[in-house]
Amino acid sequence: MEKINRRDFLKKAGVGAVAAGAVVACNSTKTANKINGGTIDVNGPEQMPYREFGGDKVSVLGYGCMRWQMKKDENGNDIVDQDSVNELVDYAMAHGINYFDSAPVYLQGQSEEATAKALSRYPRESYYVATKLSNHRGALQTYEAGVNMYKQSLKYYNTDYIDYYLLHNLPGYAAFKTRFLDNGLLDFLLQQKAEGHIRKLGFSFHGDRKGFDEMLEQLDKYKFDFVQIQMNYVDWTHAEANGARGTTNADYMYEQLSKRGVPVVIMEPLLGGALSSVPQNVTKQMKQREPSMSVASWAFRFCATHPGVQTVLSGMTYMEHLQDNLKAMLHFKPLTDEELDFLESAAGIIKSYPLVPCTGCAYCMPCPYGIDIPTIFKHYNKNVNDGTIAESVEQENFKKLKRSYLTSDDKAVETIRQADHCIGCRKCMDHCPQSIQIPTQLQRIDKYVEALKQEKF
Repeated sequence: MEKINRRDFLKKAGVGAVAAGAVVACNSTKTANKINGGTIDVNGPEQMPYREFGGDKVSVLGYGCMRWQMKKDENGNDIVDQDSVNELVDYAMAHGINYFDSAPVYLQGQSEEATAKALSRYPRESYYVATKLSNHRGALQTYEAGVNMYKQSLKYYNTDYIDYYLLHNLPGYAAFKTRFLDNGLLDFLLQQKAEGHIRKLGFSFHGDRKGFDEMLEQLDKYKFDFVQIQMNYVDWTHAEANGARGTTNADYMYEQLSKRGVPVVIMEPLLGGALSSVPQNVTKQMKQREPSMSVASWAFRFCATHPGVQTVLSGMTYMEHLQDNLKAMLHFKPLTDEELDFLESAAGIIKSYPLVPCTGCAYCMPCPYGIDIPTIFKHYNKNVNDGTIAESVEQENFKKLKRSYLTSDDKAVETIRQADHCIGCRKCMDHCPQSIQIPTQLQRIDKYVEALKQEKF
């Protein structure tokens, strides 16, 4: 198969490689909306770009509902902050976002209901519901469990149809066969689609290139309407770098889907938040190029520049996240060839840093020993990107770096949930879509913390 470079592919795809057509429409909104004192700082009219596929006009920025804000109830249990969800959904809808993606397993099973409650205050035809059949854990892989999960989603959203329904977290054909073919679930879902209860059926992919090629063979056979993939400017050509397990370069997946005319939904445009805080030298270059835009905006512009992308999902927990992402999309400027080359160079720099490739999905949780795995990785990665990792006792500011890391570590993660409590049981690895060697990474971070405390560098 002939391999074309990114620049030539984008030019060809823009002309007509996407069979359904990536037609951008615009819906003007005003800058007067204010929530929590926030406004979108703009120059000129706000316009949400839309992509048209199969009769749907979907906002290029979609809402990923995996990271709603949580709070404690009167019994000390973690529950979704429904008032916060309502406020964010109101702001999103007012600014043109119309695609909301959830799943039964998100937020300890609370995401769908919270999302549905917020959306129920709007006409059903004013938004698109995307949710999933999340049967990737053994006990849920029976026909009965799958049907019940599907019906529960319909009940939460108080609807008789789901716009975008996904087979969740597929790494390849073997899992597809076990979870959806052998038990008859796919036949059930195809019948639901034929009856109009599922408008578009697709799958989300987490796996290696072999697994992706296996799933490509199922596209025509089962008439999947769309595919959700992990894509960002680091994973574009670096996901498989250094023999990484269980990952596929995004450029390969995108090109294969686009040439088949299959719309692409993007997850992890910020690589679990890592691309909102990048190494200082990369940050400096981004700010020199776009002084008024955030570091994160580059990641969203990268994804939206590709014409085969239907929507770019972002898990926006707080209002400032939503407003910043809207700022990038309401005044969307496709990246130039030179800017794409710049991001490819930036990706190489980012990959050279000793980061943990965690996206914060929390599929590894709960840890049977109480370790807060995602927060440990997030705190460590932030310090690497911020340049606040101590490397030697000879450093002029070693004492300051030591104190800063240890103090912030204790604030970010409770002592009893820190990395030193890992016993290497490896149960977390069975569920990690990034195939991270989690115990190894936790041990590495624990060794760094101990070296800090004992000043052994």
